[in-house]
Amino acid sequence: MLWAAIQQTWEPFVLVVGLLLIGHVASSDGLFEVAGSKLSRLRGGTVVLFVSMMLLAAVVTATLNLDTSVVFLTPVLLQTGRHRSVDEKAFLYGSIFMANAASLLLLGSNLTNVLVFSRSNVQGAAFARTMLVPWILSVTLTTLVVLAWRWRDLSSESSSEEMDAQRFTFGPGLVGVVAAVVLMLVFSRPALAVLGVALGVAAVDIVLRHRFALPVLVRSANLPMVVGLFVLATAVSVASRYWHLSEHLIGTAGTWQTAGVAAVSSNVINNLPAAAMLSAKFPPHPYSLLFGLNLGPNLTVVGALSSMLWLKVARREGASPSVWTFTKVGSVVTAVTLVACLLVS
Repeated sequence: MLWAAIQQTWEPFVLVVGLLLIGHVASSDGLFEVAGSKLSRLRGGTVVLFVSMMLLAAVVTATLNLDTSVVFLTPVLLQTGRHRSVDEKAFLYGSIFMANAASLLLLGSNLTNVLVFSRSNVQGAAFARTMLVPWILSVTLTTLVVLAWRWRDLSSESSSEEMDAQRFTFGPGLVGVVAAVVLMLVFSRPALAVLGVALGVAAVDIVLRHRFALPVLVRSANLPMVVGLFVLATAVSVASRYWHLSEHLIGTAGTWQTAGVAAVSSNVINNLPAAAMLSAKFPPHPYSLLFGLNLGPNLTVVGALSSMLWLKVARREGASPSVWTFTKVGSVVTAVTLVACLLVS
């Protein structure tokens, strides 16, 4: 049972380490900062800026994983809001709500996607086609909910101080991003291939710029937390196999019940152990299960690794994230996006 559980859980964690490493090199190249700087120069008010930054967060999440988005893009969003001299709450909470909401599109967008489909041969492109409409809906509705919540701040007059012009250095980071996206579309199990690309990208970065990325990655991504969740997910998977928990909880459940059980479980034991528990046997409604596992964590900060990383990064950047505010706004985001995705699935 232990070996079967490890076979189920190792791939997502290998994949996220690879994507975080690629994200770090891309960030060192200035990719995210340049994107934020370019968007800050768009014509229009702060509302236009906010919407464009949410779309950037959605794209980064979909292509480089939600944890990569939270670690490397949250500082960019905060800096953008501060340069506009508006209340930064929309950018602060928008970064994490969008990270969870936009993690439906590719297998590598969220560790839960890989966990649930670990024993399936579904191709990445086929997965993306199935999830495209729900992804568009969740991204759009998340943006609208946060926009409505902070409309007074975002629509008010603000200073038009521009962010300092950033320079993008073409390097191994962008190559790694493109290669990772292609691998996640082509393969059903891209973890080792993506990790191989990440190690190659990091090696080239070290040779070209004499930078050793691993210590920074360990510090920014909190790899001990990732390892701890891997151990917990493996233990939960063993328990689920022994007591047949997935069959008892969702074996005969419909799509809505499956999503509901997944959302509740995510906020009780975190969505990674919940994914391991509920997919120890391949579920009858895997996509509905992912709606609950990916969108449900917008309800509480303990629901996903991304939310815990977000708290750490936000505090490091001088912001003051509130657990209560997260739940108050996140409950609306969760309900609206989850219902919409179930309706179109």
